[in-house]
Amino acid sequence: MANSFDPYREALVMEQVTVWGSLAEEVDAAAQERIAAELHATAEDASELEYQRTHTGFCRVITVTEDDLQRLQASHP
Repeated sequence: MANSFDPYREALVMEQVTVWGSLAEEVDAAAQERIAAELHATAEDASELEYQRTHTGFCRVITVTEDDLQRLQASHP
């Protein structure tokens, strides 16, 4: 289940995970790294964001969607 952006949890994020699913086939490895970094840098704009509780804080999990790819490609033509 996706969560909304939470500044409190953001302050406690210790890990980041990016889930690509079937979109991984459409994007090369170098672009995946760049896109993942941009998504986590602007987590408040991610379409699917989840916080998972860990022993030390939270893990931010962003599932990449087609909307995310289109938004990031528009900002980097």
